[in-house]
Order: sequence, then C-alpha cells, then structure tokens
Amino acid sequence: MQPEIQHDTVVHGEYYAAVDLGSNSFHMVVVHVVNGSVQIIGKIKQKVRLAAGLNEAMELDDVSMERGWQCLQTFAERLQDIPRSNVKVVATATLRLATNARTFITKAEQILGHELDVISGEEEARQIYLGVAYTSANQGNSLVIDIGGASTEIIIGNDMHPIHLVSMDMGCVTFMERYFKDGVISEQNFATAQHHAGLLLEQVADTFLCFDWHNCLGASGTPQAITEILVAQGISDAIRLDYLCDLRDQCIRCGHIDNLSIKGLDGSRKPIFPSGLAILITLFERLKIRDMNISGGALREGLIYGMLDNLQENDRRSQTINQMISRYHIDRHHAESVRGLALRLCHQLCAQTSLCHLDTEAVLGAAASLHETGLHIEFKKHHEHGAYILTYADLPGFTKLQRVAIRDLVQGHRLSIDRSRFTHYHDEVRPMLEGLLRVLRIAVVLCLRRQNKHIPEVELKVEGEAWTLVFPQGWLAAHPLINAELANETWLQHRAGWKLTCQ
Repeated sequence: MQPEIQHDTVVHGEYYAAVDLGSNSFHMVVVHVVNGSVQIIGKIKQKVRLAAGLNEAMELDDVSMERGWQCLQTFAERLQDIPRSNVKVVATATLRLATNARTFITKAEQILGHELDVISGEEEARQIYLGVAYTSANQGNSLVIDIGGASTEIIIGNDMHPIHLVSMDMGCVTFMERYFKDGVISEQNFATAQHHAGLLLEQVADTFLCFDWHNCLGASGTPQAITEILVAQGISDAIRLDYLCDLRDQCIRCGHIDNLSIKGLDGSRKPIFPSGLAILITLFERLKIRDMNISGGALREGLIYGMLDNLQENDRRSQTINQMISRYHIDRHHAESVRGLALRLCHQLCAQTSLCHLDTEAVLGAAASLHETGLHIEFKKHHEHGAYILTYADLPGFTKLQRVAIRDLVQGHRLSIDRSRFTHYHDEVRPMLEGLLRVLRIAVVLCLRRQNKHIPEVELKVEGEAWTLVFPQGWLAAHPLINAELANETWLQHRAGWKLTCQ
C-alpha cells in the first residue's frame, strides 16, 4: 500500500502595483500581499524631470515627453503580470498644468495598457498623507510635507485621517528653472527663491499654525536627501533648521551645480537640491517647524494601501512587531514579559525626569519585543546579530530615526556598555536613549528565568544618573542567580559612568 502524500497548502497571495508620474521622477512600486502582510517586492524610479519641459505657455516640449514615454516602456512590461484591477496609475502637478497634457497622456495610456488618472492637488495631498500614515504611525496630530517637482503638499492629520491639506504650485524642478538659472548657486538666488516661497506660504500658514501638531514628517524628495546626508556624516537625528542653514551655506560656497559636493548627497539629486532646500528652509521658518523626521512612504504607498482598505490589522507598528517575531522565531511570551517590565520601569523613569518624548514607549517597546532577534543566528553575539538584522529590516510604522534607535538599544541590551553608540544623537535625544538602554538591560536581567512568577514588583528611584532599585523584602536573597546578575549589571553600569544600587 502506497503511503499517502501530504501536500502543503501554498498561499500565493496577490500582487498590486502603483505608478506615480511625478514632476521630477516617475515611480513604480509592486507589492505582494499574503495573509494581510504587505511585502514590497519591487521599486523602480527614474529621473524624468517632466516639469523641466514646461515653457512659459505651460506647454510640454517634445524632449521631456519622450523621456517620459521611454520610462513608461520599462514600467509596462512589469505591469503585464499584475491583474488590471490591482494597478493604479496617477499623474500629478506637471500634467495638471500642461496645456498639451492630453498628447502625453494618450500615448502613455497606450504604452502602459492602463488608464492614467491626473489627480487634483488635494487628492494628491490626501494620498500622500495616507502613504505616510500607513508607514510611519505616530500619536497625536501630524504635519506632513512633500516637496515634489512642481508642487508642495502640506497636510495636517491624525492617525489615518487628514484634517486639513493644501497643494501649492512650488516645487524643486520649477524653482530650479526660475531661481537657479544655468546652475548658479548664490546667496541672492537662495534669498529670491525663499522670498517667493514665503509669499506663497503667507496665504496658508495661519491655517496650519492654528493646529497643535506633535510631530512633523517629510515624505521622500528633499527631506530624504537631507536625511541621507545626515546619516553619511554620522548624525543620528531629525532634520533641524540649523542643519538646513548649514547646508545652504555649503551650497553657496560651491557656487555652481557642477561644483556641488556635499558628503552623502546623491549625484542624481544635485541639480534640484538647492531649490528643494530653499523651499524646505522657508517651510521650517514660516510654519515654525522644530524638527522633521523622514517618513516611510508617500504618494505611491498611499495608492497601494488605498487598494488594500480591507486589511485586518490597521496598527502598522503592531503588525510589524508581530511579523518580526514570527519571522525570527522570537519567544513571544518572553518578549512580552521583558516589554511589560521595561515599560513599567519607563513609566517610573518618566515620572521622575524630563527625559521622555512622545514616542519613548513605542521605541522602548519595540526594542524589548525584538531584543532576541539575533538568537535566530546564535547565542554568543545575538545582540550584534539582532542589530545587524534591524539595520536592514524594513519596519513599517516607525520613522528612520526610530528604527536606528531601536537597533542601537537592541545592540546594547547585554554585555559591556558602549556609550559612544549614542554620541551621534542630538543632545535632546541622547539622554533619553541612554535611560531607555538602562531600563531595557535591567528588564532583561529581571526576566532571566523566563517565567512571570519570578518577576518582582520593583520600584525605581532616580536622582540624576544615580538609580536605585527597591525590591520586596527578602526577594534578592530568595533569587541568588538574579541577584548575582544584578551585581554584574551594577558593575557594567559603573564602568559606563552610571550608578545603580539594588536594595
């Protein structure tokens, strides 16, 4: 008798694609959706600079249209493999403005085999917000800014709901053509560009200033380029006005686009960097932006998630953590124990200091949940393996700066303490992350036996960098193994310049 062969059920999922014909670049993103998990499997981006082909009569020249059509030829082949109902193609500001847009659109639709929707500025802003909200979840009101090639979108929203939005006719390509002619970068050119941007913002600034937002997120483009510069220069921080002004000074010293040399600035971004920078500086000044983080998505991600409005789990951060726990076979029960204790200690820390920021708990909770990611590889250096994985893992729901902080907390959660890991963070952020690292390390030690019944009700007392852990009477004596580990942790924190006392 032949044995019965068991066949595994293969879940193929579905494929979706979004195509964004922007004024500077054409983008296509392809995703695979399986059991509610959205996996990006392909991204194509080409610098078309369609807006550069607009003349004073707002007509697109033949050269720029041909650049666009050639780009779409490469997109068309990939779209053939995706169901028509799962494809969305949109165009933005340049094709809204161009008087001969129909000529370009007719041939573009023939090439792609799909209808092209020229969306309004308001719809573009709404989709951008959705893309940012899905990929960079934040608490409270958020201000979202996207500087495109021919337009800039500004949106205030809360969770998944845009509250107030505008689309403005200023972009890095059009400003480059108007205010940085022939590639000349001068103080006067910056001043003229910022003056014009300021005049446009005067019409809308008050409506945004009357909202109380907790964080500002930049979507792709210029904010992305500046974040890459900060990373390349070893700065772990959000975008701040003083950084922008310093970059403006560097641009002016270069004098011309051909001579523009800034560490971390991608070569393809150079021609439109000064104009985008001028717009961003003006936005910071007129909207009184303190700092800005780069988001994980923008228009095309908004289009994708708009087609997936039936996803079961709307909490992007929880979905991300759950997927990481499953993918790297993390002990979920232990991760939740460490996370719970770390957050309880964090609450006590925040009540006694001014270290905590809006998303302190989100960063600490993620690091605690993922601190054993590296065990998937081996034990001895699992903190380093975990940090390596988190360096390259996409964590939807967390900003770039939050992802870096989570990685550094995981890397520092055991063995010797290297405080230099946090030297590249801003002075406002560094003390908080050092406090979270101490909290995480203590939580890991106290959860050593991996059973909740052995986790004590501990009180944390904070006096500057001198911390005291107060345990129930007789608890330390009854748990000699954990007591010994606490003694070792006390010594490691002492070597790092911190005082930890257990009583």
